[in-house]
Amino acid sequence: MAKLLQQLWTDERGQDIAEYAVMLAVILVIVVGTIRLIGSNANNVFSQVGSAIQ
Repeated sequence: MAKLLQQLWTDERGQDIAEYAVMLAVILVIVVGTIRLIGSNANNVFSQVGSAIQ
C-alpha cells in the first residue's frame, strides 16, 4: 500500500494535464475578452459610418 501511495505521489502525468487545462482556460478568457472589446468597437464604428452616409 505504501508503495502505491508513493508511486501516485511521484507520478507527474496528471499534473501536465492540469497545467494544459489552466493555460487553455486563460487563453480562452483572453480571446473572448478581446473579441467582445473589438466587437463593440466595430459596431460603434459601423454605426458612425452609417450615420455619416445618411
